[in-house]
Amino acid sequence: MRIFPYSRQKISSSDIKAVSRVLRSDFITQGPEVKKFEDKICKAIKSKYSVAVNSATSALHIACMALNFKKKDILWTVPNTFVASANCAIHLGGKVDFVDIDYQSGNIDVSLLEQKLIKAKKNKKLPKILIPVHFAGLPTEQDRIWKLAKRFNFKIIEDASHSLGSRYKGNITGNCKWSDITVFSLHPVKIITTGEGGIAATNSEKLYKKLQIFKNHGITKEKSQFIYKKNKYNDWYYEQQYLGLNFRMNEISAALGISQLKKLKYFVKERNKIAKYYKKNLKLGNLLLPNFSKEFYSSFHLFVIKIKHKKYKVLQRKLFNLLRKNNYFVQVHYIPVHLQPFYRKRFKFENKELTNSVKHSESSISLPIYPGLKKRFLLNIVKIIKNFVAEECK
Repeated sequence: MRIFPYSRQKISSSDIKAVSRVLRSDFITQGPEVKKFEDKICKAIKSKYSVAVNSATSALHIACMALNFKKKDILWTVPNTFVASANCAIHLGGKVDFVDIDYQSGNIDVSLLEQKLIKAKKNKKLPKILIPVHFAGLPTEQDRIWKLAKRFNFKIIEDASHSLGSRYKGNITGNCKWSDITVFSLHPVKIITTGEGGIAATNSEKLYKKLQIFKNHGITKEKSQFIYKKNKYNDWYYEQQYLGLNFRMNEISAALGISQLKKLKYFVKERNKIAKYYKKNLKLGNLLLPNFSKEFYSSFHLFVIKIKHKKYKVLQRKLFNLLRKNNYFVQVHYIPVHLQPFYRKRFKFENKELTNSVKHSESSISLPIYPGLKKRFLLNIVKIIKNFVAEECK
């Protein structure tokens, strides 16, 4: 029985050859491939520096550490995201609060963000870090957010896990023009994959050095960075200067990433072709489809439809089950973070302020979208949805 997931990797013979080459080499953990991958990522996203790690979750964690996020500091993000976007703050002993999304885009509502910041300033509870999430591959309005960061004095980590290869106002995601650090995911369902993996990009040399050391146990072997200078001539010498973690990427993953990165534009183009097909063929009165201006170019990690009907909760469940019954492994992105048991038990959030995130989770379905998805299967998905809307959304 063939199952069609909402997204998946596309591995070619060239990818397999790249991995095989490394497996036959002298290095499979720490060697030249990781640095080569980091350099190629920088070139692709036009950032000055990038740090490869074992997951985007790890990248978020060390990004917060590099920005000196500490116990009792406050981090804001959106509820419409994977839990890692908020967990990074909790792991460091900090506090989390949420800003609601724009219902159409699924991204942070910048107007609501400004209102919340004004209120927080009066109450002396401003965030130290904001993590705006690029939902489904659509970039956030980073220029507007950057202006607010300067006005209210907070740092920005773009959670661009979904949006490698996307653009906003001609700026490729990851160039860090309007952020301190940008994080990407290289999980198999994302745009390119390293098996598991992540990237933290920045234009700051200071942050880059911190990211590098935090991902490697807090250890440095760079003689220029040694505190105890008298040991700089001992080739075996190293220093642990911080309490870091082992978040390193291995050579095998990096080799796969280098090979996959060559196909980044092709992968994004294919995803956009599928999105265009869905948009053309699912123009139905009871469906809300992705819609954004030409200022945005989405990488379409996800293609999310929303049901417009007074019984959207019931209809979402029915359509979800129907598609899965036909082996289309659709998904819901996401259950709002603040509604997870861990967060319910430890924090009290004003649900009335997060209504769009809740409604989004109760009305949306992520359809299959990935390079290699054949047109005959797209035809069938569209047919099932059209028949369902005609029969159920009266």
